[in-house]
Amino acid sequence: MNKKSVKDVKVRGRRVLVRADFNVPLDEQGKITDDTRIRASLPTIEYLIQEGARVILTSHLGRPKGKVNLKYSLAPVAKRLSEKLAQDVQLAADCVGDVAMEAVSKLQDGQVLLLENVRFHAEEEKNDPTFARDLATLAELFVNDAFGTAHRAHASTEGVTHYIPAFAGLLMQKEVEFMGNALERPDRPFVAIIGGAKVSDKIGVIENLLEKVDALIIGGGMANTFLKAQGFKVGKSLLEEEKLDLAKQLIEKAKAKGVELELPIDVVVAKAFEANAPHRTVRVSEIQEDEMALDIGSASAERFAARISTAKTVIWNGPMGVFEMDAFAKGTERVAQAVASCGGITIVGGGDSVAAVEKMGVADQMTHISTGGGASLEFLEGKVLPGVAALNEA
Repeated sequence: MNKKSVKDVKVRGRRVLVRADFNVPLDEQGKITDDTRIRASLPTIEYLIQEGARVILTSHLGRPKGKVNLKYSLAPVAKRLSEKLAQDVQLAADCVGDVAMEAVSKLQDGQVLLLENVRFHAEEEKNDPTFARDLATLAELFVNDAFGTAHRAHASTEGVTHYIPAFAGLLMQKEVEFMGNALERPDRPFVAIIGGAKVSDKIGVIENLLEKVDALIIGGGMANTFLKAQGFKVGKSLLEEEKLDLAKQLIEKAKAKGVELELPIDVVVAKAFEANAPHRTVRVSEIQEDEMALDIGSASAERFAARISTAKTVIWNGPMGVFEMDAFAKGTERVAQAVASCGGITIVGGGDSVAAVEKMGVADQMTHISTGGGASLEFLEGKVLPGVAALNEA
């Protein structure tokens, strides 16, 4: 990555504004149900504490739509950070203005302050220059460690970089290096696994990957559109009729590029989209009119697993079926096991695939798990991420 990192600048005694991604899930009582994102941000925060910086953390949480809504307060995050960092992390009642200024002025070297949700201000998502400048005046340096929001040009991710020097946090650096190396200099064979419900969400990703991979495995709901494009009947399965021509073009493009395109050869079907619906495994040529495909079948899963086992680089984005329902999770489970035991570099990007490897207990066997769903998709598409582009060049 040709961007400067937080380790390239002296931070002792300086006020450092850190954009983290603390957009964590909360239950009805406002308790954090999964603190993965908080834990992912700790290396950067701990480094800054150790180096004697005055750390000012900022983040969004949920979608308060530009108004103060205490349901989306970062108070639970301040509490969890206090536990993790073994120091009292105060929450400033606002992220700009006198309240924020006063809280910042009390910071000593090695202390941490959390600003209240930046999305309590409509100016954040509009990337309003005045609001960005107000945020920037709180600090002398800016560190972006929120890869999950790097695809958005907001005031706290891109706007502030116009006013103070900007550096990549350790998580941001890791994300960009892992994904960047995989796409630009992969160890081969390079295998990509793309799943999820819709082709339309991942057209750009598939097109970009076809330029780079040796094999592309397609599962999940989007596989139905490819199967139909090959002439199979898919019954009541999720299908994007308007994407059939595109699917045909992508199949042709893979052929022309010499990329092995792997599609399911069997599927698990049911007559209803329900967790306890009776189901059976059939070849893709045997789907009945009143059935829908909800997972890849065991023969497909084994075939995909065999392909993955030969890979030196694997990128996985999107589940193979409706993995939230146990009856239709086996395909995703088998692929997760194959990726976990493959000897190469393994990168899991995107919310659902991350949830799947966490659920299956193999997350710690992956080389890298991306914290950014939308951002990792846009990165895989080859798009420029504004939050990364705005950082100081090395």
